[in-house]
Amino acid sequence: MTILMYASKKNFDTQKAERFFKERRVPLQVVDMKKHKLGERELQNIAKGKLSELIDREDKKVKEHPACYYDRESMLLPAVLENPWLLRSPILRCGARVTVGYCPEIWEAWLKE
Repeated sequence: MTILMYASKKNFDTQKAERFFKERRVPLQVVDMKKHKLGERELQNIAKGKLSELIDREDKKVKEHPACYYDRESMLLPAVLENPWLLRSPILRCGARVTVGYCPEIWEAWLKE
């Protein structure tokens, strides 16, 4: 089982997620979204039609960007592809399953399968 973690900023949730998997000796592949931007298809798979819910509207820098106030997916998608730091992090993917933020209960379920 390989878990892929997309992170654009080193926030507490990202650090806690890394620690969670390291303590359980689970291999974690970390992708820095500053260096490797998400592709359109990957972003659509992660968002599953709810891209506006993935925007980190609590972040001060994100609030300054106009995309924070977009409500249509067609306008939001290009902005997020160009600026992945708009997304909440970490985004973890295990196969087709995806979580956004710190979700240890869900990750425990992944490990039991």
